[in-house]
Amino acid sequence: MRNALTHISWPIALLLALTLGLAPFFPEPHIWEKLKLLIAGELRAVIDIFDLLMHGAPWVLLGAKLVDYLARPTN
Repeated sequence: MRNALTHISWPIALLLALTLGLAPFFPEPHIWEKLKLLIAGELRAVIDIFDLLMHGAPWVLLGAKLVDYLARPTN
């Protein structure tokens, strides 16, 4: 997994998070809408769960890449 994360560049990971992760931008990003549903306990529809996974995946990738970067020893 670590090797796969190093092959994805920072600009690509950031671009994915800011485009797919936030799309559609108006009236509010889908990820924000789905997180509000999740917190309220109203995330029940299959399409809403799929949307949360799809729009959340780029953010998880970006977070995993950041954790991998910070966990590496500095030589």
